[in-house]
Parts: sequence; structure tokens; C-alpha cells
Amino acid sequence: MDRGLNFARFLIEHKKRSQRIDDALVSLVNDMSRACKHIAIAISKGAVGNYLGDADAINVQGEKQKKLDVVSNQIMIDFAERSGNLAALVSEEMDEVHPIAHDQHSGKYLLIFDPLDGSSNADVNISVGTIFSVLRCPDDCMNPIAADFLRPGTEQVCAGYAVYGPSTMLVLT
Repeated sequence: MDRGLNFARFLIEHKKRSQRIDDALVSLVNDMSRACKHIAIAISKGAVGNYLGDADAINVQGEKQKKLDVVSNQIMIDFAERSGNLAALVSEEMDEVHPIAHDQHSGKYLLIFDPLDGSSNADVNISVGTIFSVLRCPDDCMNPIAADFLRPGTEQVCAGYAVYGPSTMLVLT
């Protein structure tokens, strides 16, 4: 029985048709989709999973963090660190650049994300989402700093968002 084209297979097929997509980017985007699936599961548990309400912390924007902000941020970090394709990441929920340590090499990409945009809406059952952007890490950069992330949008390699509501939708560009 053919179940059609799944997301991972879609990425692989798209890579075959494009010279601009490498294996590392395919792997990274696939990991981001898996992270979004796990965030969707956490959101669906809501109060039953004790995920609603404040986390008693403030994010870098000066906003009160919600429990789902903290959980979603950790999910994104966990999947990003496993990929082996990132040199560093930044999140709305963290004050500093989060470097990713690798044994022999530095990843070739940088990840910017808001793990749960609109998280205050989750308490009243309104759709929320994840936003992310991928940049190439500068060639000579072994320890990325904040300035390495501050680049024109034309230098984005990939960007996407996931919307969590009655169903989950992932959009990529």
C-alpha cells in the first residue's frame, strides 16, 4: 500500500532537483519538522500535561514566559543539537547565543527561532506557532556570536513556521 509522499521523502526528492540544497540542510529541516511534531504533542496535552500557565520567568523580550514556552524551547534545542548541522542557535527565550559543540567539526548552519509565538493564546485555546530561520554560518566562524545572526533576509537559506491548532501545519520557504 503506497502511503504517498511523506515529509522526509519530499525533502530528499526536492534535493535531487535542486543544486542549492545539501544533505546537511535536508537533515536540519527534517529535524525541525520532528521538533514541531513534538511541540504539537505537548500543546495537545494542555492542562492535563500541566503545560498551561506561567513559568515564573521572563524572556529576553521582557515578557512572562509560559510553561509551554520553556518546554517548546527545550524541544527545539534538543532536536537542533542532535542534528550535527548547526554551529549555534538563538531563541527568543534565551539571552545569549547557544553554541553547539561537536567532536571534530562545527556545523555549517545557524538557527534562529521563536519556539512558541503567541504562547499566551494557548491558555485560551487559540492557535499558536513556531517560527524559524536558517542561515549559513560564516566560513571562518568557529564560535558564532550574536553579530553572525544579524544578517539581511536575503541571506536566509530556509525559513518556516508551524501553526498548531485543530491540526498542525508546517510551511517552508
